[in-house]
Amino acid sequence: MAGAPPGGAELPPLRGGSLALVSIALALGTFMMVLDSTIANVSLPTIAGNLGVSADNSIWIVTAFAVSQGIAVPLTGWLMGRFGMVRTFCVAVALFTLASFLCGIAWSLPSLIVFRVLQGAVAGPIMPGSQALLISVFPSDKRATALGIWSMTTLVAPIMGPILGGYISDNYHWGWIFLINVPFGIFVSLICWRGLKTRETRTRKLRIDSVGLMLLVVWVGSMQVMLDLGKDADWFNDPMIVVLAVIAAVGFVAWIIWELTDANPTVDLSLFANRNFAIGNIAFSLGYAVFFANILLLPLWLQTQLGYTATWAGLIAAPSGLVAVLMTPLVARLSGKFDARLLATVAFAAFAVSYWMRSELTTNASAWDFMLPLLVQGIAMSTFFLSMLTIALDRIPPERMPSATGMSNFTRIVAGSFAASIITTAWDRREAFHQSRLADAVGTGMPLNMARTALNNLGLTDVQAAGAVTRQLVGQAYLLASTDLFRVSAWLCVALIVIVWFTRRPSGGGAPVAAD
Repeated sequence: MAGAPPGGAELPPLRGGSLALVSIALALGTFMMVLDSTIANVSLPTIAGNLGVSADNSIWIVTAFAVSQGIAVPLTGWLMGRFGMVRTFCVAVALFTLASFLCGIAWSLPSLIVFRVLQGAVAGPIMPGSQALLISVFPSDKRATALGIWSMTTLVAPIMGPILGGYISDNYHWGWIFLINVPFGIFVSLICWRGLKTRETRTRKLRIDSVGLMLLVVWVGSMQVMLDLGKDADWFNDPMIVVLAVIAAVGFVAWIIWELTDANPTVDLSLFANRNFAIGNIAFSLGYAVFFANILLLPLWLQTQLGYTATWAGLIAAPSGLVAVLMTPLVARLSGKFDARLLATVAFAAFAVSYWMRSELTTNASAWDFMLPLLVQGIAMSTFFLSMLTIALDRIPPERMPSATGMSNFTRIVAGSFAASIITTAWDRREAFHQSRLADAVGTGMPLNMARTALNNLGLTDVQAAGAVTRQLVGQAYLLASTDLFRVSAWLCVALIVIVWFTRRPSGGGAPVAAD
């Protein structure tokens, strides 16, 4: 192939201005993709109101992107081997830019969901592609710098996502949270193609596991649709939900059997024979699911029940990312001196403390009261990804590392997508439970009469007084529902500490492992 180094020789690193420009473009590509995984979180109520749908239905905007991205991740290795790393990355960025434009001009919730599915599907190669290309353009003695640049973008983007999303939603049309990708996407794709096209990797004809991929789409898609529609369809009392559950279950079993017996599977399930990969990946995925569910729940509660604007909801979420950015370089330097299981314990313990602190919040809590638990969460974020990747990828042979990192990303992203649907469903169901209990407590007798009399004395009519009482009941019910879920999240993290210690100590201590 033209542009490939002769005889497989490694191309020399870039120098000077070319290195700087290409590095910025590659880092920006990762930043743009990671940004879009969080930028919509604080904007969901605004988007829902503008499109005339409920806030519950707007969760599809998040899950559609996450689940399609998760399905696309296992294809990354095949795409790069078949078409070349540079071409795959540049085309993925170009298509992501186009999908972002379509999301920005979406005219209804169904159209936005379709475009988010497209956006997630083409996002799969961007993160691993940018990382691999960054490493390839730096001198070997500067590759730690390359990984540092890449890691910082993955930490800064989640900070900026809620802030940018909130500011844009409050001051401009919500479509701009996607349209801002367009100029940056064009820049990234053009600069990377111009600067890297002569460094294209060799291509070869590879068989694609079309049956395994189809079964993956069927069972993951059916499961996600079931979770998203179930709460509005009374779950298994609705025939459609039952059918989706059966399709998901049968599809999952068929996918497992096919992937274990196919010569070239889309997802290499034999990796789970490695104890650290199996247990570590389970803990990593469950921990990320709890984390993702909570970073979605808090902005929804702040905006729909506590009167926060999208901008303020984003600013409250920012401290966790800021602490993670400041601590990650220190943690990376110290990681080689400590058992990765100990670092994972610190992460899960900090997550548990953060969620428990949130479970003590009230409707009268100040902005600082909401920020403080997120500062603690930042400590968890600085050690969580590093330690869990080190554990999960321990003793994986180099030739199987792409499959292992692809599988790790697939399970983590899909777990987060499922968790987003589960947390919103649980929130609504717990709210209904607590509202019923509160209504029984104050619905008749002295408490209601005292409240009505007090409100009448303030000039409210009986109808207005009843409305005010109802609003208070709903607000308190959502408070109790939120604190219930925060408390459950804390206990889940404590349980994950125990699970982590069933893994063996990673060889080489806690040396960091690059994520794919």
